[in-house]
Amino acid sequence: MASILIVDDEEGIRAFMADALAADGHETAQAGDAMEALKLLHERGFDVMLTDLRMPGALDGMDLVRQVRAEQPEMEVIVLTAHGSVESAVEGMKLGALDYLQKPVSSPAQLRLLVARALEHRRLLALQDQSRREAHTLPPLTYGDPGMAPVVRALDKVAPTNATVLLLGESGTGKEVAARTLHRRSQRVDGPFVTVNCAAITDTLMESEIFGHEKGAFTGATTSRRGRVELADGGTLFLDEIGELKPGLQAKLLRVIQEQRFERVGGTRTIEVDVRWIAATNRDIDQMVRDGDFREDLYHRLAVFPVRLPPLRERRRDIMPLAETLLARISADLGRPPLRLDDEARQRIVEGAWPGNVRELANTLERAAILAEGNTIHGRDLAIAPAGAVRAGHGSRAPASDDAAAGATRAATESPTGPDTGPQTMADIEKDAIRRALEEVDGNRRRAAERLGIGERTLYDKIRKYGLD
Repeated sequence: MASILIVDDEEGIRAFMADALAADGHETAQAGDAMEALKLLHERGFDVMLTDLRMPGALDGMDLVRQVRAEQPEMEVIVLTAHGSVESAVEGMKLGALDYLQKPVSSPAQLRLLVARALEHRRLLALQDQSRREAHTLPPLTYGDPGMAPVVRALDKVAPTNATVLLLGESGTGKEVAARTLHRRSQRVDGPFVTVNCAAITDTLMESEIFGHEKGAFTGATTSRRGRVELADGGTLFLDEIGELKPGLQAKLLRVIQEQRFERVGGTRTIEVDVRWIAATNRDIDQMVRDGDFREDLYHRLAVFPVRLPPLRERRRDIMPLAETLLARISADLGRPPLRLDDEARQRIVEGAWPGNVRELANTLERAAILAEGNTIHGRDLAIAPAGAVRAGHGSRAPASDDAAAGATRAATESPTGPDTGPQTMADIEKDAIRRALEEVDGNRRRAAERLGIGERTLYDKIRKYGLD
């Protein structure tokens, strides 16, 4: 549901449009002239404004458009103009209106369609703004560690192309940073960067989220909506945690990547897009293909240019500069003066195992910043897994079970009491860590998965495996 302001000096037209938009579930407000409209706009915000250009009074519709675009640039504007006065509509669009509608309006459906397009445009701009904000908060990909040199060279070579890239590596190694780096260095930099987290969206909503849906496609679909693929047209679509995608959607995704066309859920119209594809996973995708859990043909489509990101423990020279960058940001977010690390804290950070990689480092520093007395973080403020906590053979390729075990090892090490001192298998430690994580967040599985540094679907599988329901 959106909030829409209708501005027209003819009461009948206002009532007609209000009724038509209310049928789509929108909330409307009406104004008979520009001055009344400005009063309403100063009292509350609206998503879309529909305004006539020719109205009596000190201000006409053109003055209103000029003023609201200056004061509320995030609001979409559609101008109404009499038949045969397209020149006025064009002038209004030069001032920042998104579109125009000729009066008399031919049908309620035409009005609703135009408003739906305006709302989708607003949503796309919001996604782009969010993407730009997130890009500024992400740390650099590397601070010059030799272990990252092959990764940087590979990204530099593939970025200007349209090749599909598959980013591999443990959870928290910076796959999203790498994806955004590829987009920023590509010829699509001015287009949108759209993200789909395949582990964070429920199976029932995933298809609609990716492909969009038509009105009435399912219960609750009161309006048509563009999906992430359509929103990424002309830009880059980043499919994070692609290993969590269910087989049915894998087949549909394969078709879109091959043909660059699709249909919305409940629709029959074929939509063509121009999208650059980047996917990422912390799973052993090769093993998933062998086990039949991931389509081989989709894998080959995604792995045109695979890039493996090494874990933090294999790029030690990056750890301290990264920690200082993260700590400065955390201090600002907490509203505290800049915090510093004493020598013991610095040594512990450099020597830590970091099975959760950058994400674990950030969480550890945030916890320490909250607990620290004064402006210095001491070694005792840091809960860090010792290097021995990473089991032998835990390399840069991390299947789901390895990733969950790494998170479990970290959680067990960070526990005030620690794991049981008697003999324990990795499964025992993992089960205990998952149980504690769930208890600490009152059973919220999404937050528990974040604490453990694993995907939600991986957590669900572990909960069933250990009978923790």
